[in-house]
Amino acid sequence: MSCAAAQAQIYRCVDASGHKEYTDRKKGNHCVALDLPDPVIAAPQKREGQPRPRPATTAAAATPAPLPAAFPRVDSAEQKARDADRRQILTDELNAEMQKLGELRREFNNGEPERRGDERNYAKYQERVANLKTSIARSEQNVEALKREIANIR
Repeated sequence: MSCAAAQAQIYRCVDASGHKEYTDRKKGNHCVALDLPDPVIAAPQKREGQPRPRPATTAAAATPAPLPAAFPRVDSAEQKARDADRRQILTDELNAEMQKLGELRREFNNGEPERRGDERNYAKYQERVANLKTSIARSEQNVEALKREIANIR
């Protein structure tokens, strides 16, 4: 790989109000040349005698590449144990989320939750009702996602 040095003088220009600008052109007496180390930028490799690669077609991109022989493999017993662990963790999360959803629905009370003492202002009550609605919707989405994940386990 060859490296090429890019060489350009950089100036810092400060206007009357104190704004700094860095540029490669000296725009007046308010510009000072900076002493910077030479940057080294790697040049792209040249492919002599090789044709340019064509973009991959959709059929070629859809087929997975073959695994190399040295690719680590997990035996089926180990994979089954991992899947069982994953299923147990997801089931625990699902149970916790369903319990949370039940509590939110009880508190929501079909759209008419009990007013609290700190909610003398009706707007605060409406805000809490709206927050409960969004929390219930989010919790329902979480339950559905967890059920899908559990169904996807082999």
